[in-house]
Amino acid sequence: MTPATFNCTVLRDGHQSLAATRMSTEQMLDIAPILDTMGFSALETWGGASIDAGLRFLGELPFDRLDTLKRLAPKTPHMMLLRGQNMVGYTNYADDVVEAFVKMSAKHGMNIFRIFDCLNDPENMRTSIRAAKEAGCTAHGTICYTTSPVHNLEYFANLGKKIKEMGADGIVIKDMAGLIPPSETAALVETLKKETGLPVWIHTHETAGLGAATYVAGINAGADAVDVSIFPFANGTGQPDCMRMLALLRGYDRCPVVADDFRDKLTKISGMLQPIYESLSRFTNHRNEIVNSDTLRYQVPGGMLSNFRNQLKEMNMTDKFEEVFAEIPVVRKALGWIPLVTPTSQIVGVQAMMNVKFGRWKNITPQCADVALGYYGHTPAPVDPELQALCAKKMGKDPITCRPADLIKPGMQDLRDKLTAKGIPATDENCVIYAMFPQQLEDYYAGKRPEPPTAPAKPAKQENYGAPVALSSVGVSAAISGRQMKLNILGKVYDVQIEEV
Repeated sequence: MTPATFNCTVLRDGHQSLAATRMSTEQMLDIAPILDTMGFSALETWGGASIDAGLRFLGELPFDRLDTLKRLAPKTPHMMLLRGQNMVGYTNYADDVVEAFVKMSAKHGMNIFRIFDCLNDPENMRTSIRAAKEAGCTAHGTICYTTSPVHNLEYFANLGKKIKEMGADGIVIKDMAGLIPPSETAALVETLKKETGLPVWIHTHETAGLGAATYVAGINAGADAVDVSIFPFANGTGQPDCMRMLALLRGYDRCPVVADDFRDKLTKISGMLQPIYESLSRFTNHRNEIVNSDTLRYQVPGGMLSNFRNQLKEMNMTDKFEEVFAEIPVVRKALGWIPLVTPTSQIVGVQAMMNVKFGRWKNITPQCADVALGYYGHTPAPVDPELQALCAKKMGKDPITCRPADLIKPGMQDLRDKLTAKGIPATDENCVIYAMFPQQLEDYYAGKRPEPPTAPAKPAKQENYGAPVALSSVGVSAAISGRQMKLNILGKVYDVQIEEV
């Protein structure tokens, strides 16, 4: 039997899941060349939240990172996570913008596009799959695994067949919450391979402690590749550690075949990553590093759990934790049992919080209403008709049944005009980034770039202000005098007027 292979996620999802996507390109420079010699079937180097975080928090132009990593690791295929019609943003974009983004990504070295939709609506994947194929790249249609009364083997098999019909080269089972148990993994892999005849890859997280066992079961059932990371950016809310997976698969017929020095290189890279991980300590959390059974209880991604604990605290709703999370399946059911993955996990979570705070459906967010009205795509099950009618009344617009992008006018020329008017180079690369993150790109070209997260905050200029307030552990310092304050956040100084509360 053909051995399975490993994809390495440490340069993208590894640090996204465990350190808020704060690893900089500079911190990857010595690691990428070694990874390129290890025989991984793919290196995940881009996509997901890395483009947003790199521009917003690290002051990096996204395509510059891709250029650099491709130059340092030219032999191994590079892989990215693409949110279908959302690209790497949070809403639907025009077809010509999506096509340009895929074309530019391929031009800068991307080889494998892992394409998903937050609703599992294949129509929202069609343009990306076609564009990737036209660019001469590999397109993997991605199924977001979730549990509900409508998500079963038949549902996933039908979705897999639709993805194949669109021309995808493979199928990825994306288990964003780390929920899929080994037995279901085996059944799903066997079903998808039988119904589509395509390679099947598996992506999961170790959040609930099932990840490694899930990979073993999937490989035994015929999975062609699995995603692994490298300690310390592994396990917990990240992917299972590569070294541990090798140990677990030892003796199995389809254990990945690695070179004699593979383990030595893993150990070396792990040692190189340790100081990087420690330098990003303000973005890590011990909750991310341990098995969290709450994930199985609430059926939500681990990152959503940790973020919501903080949000509930900020809203003085800590005592409502159980109530809010009990409301999540109520919202999911009303919205047609949508999966919980960016951006739907945020949409469902915020609406659950609103329902508890103000009363069920008393306040509906615009994003929740748009899901109910079809502006994100087709939901796995019908939306509750009463909720849909209420959303239509509140938003003043009717439900739609067409593909949402069919209502969006071509956008590239408008983007070029806007960039030209602002004095920013109107390249296709800048256009597609500006479509998603306009303010961040403007700030970059205006020279308003954040300092690297590992750099200590510069002391605030004192002038006639009082002594600094020590908040350096979070990269913040302040100088206060009366009701005037100069606030230094990661080296950027703000003048603040303190008002009486």
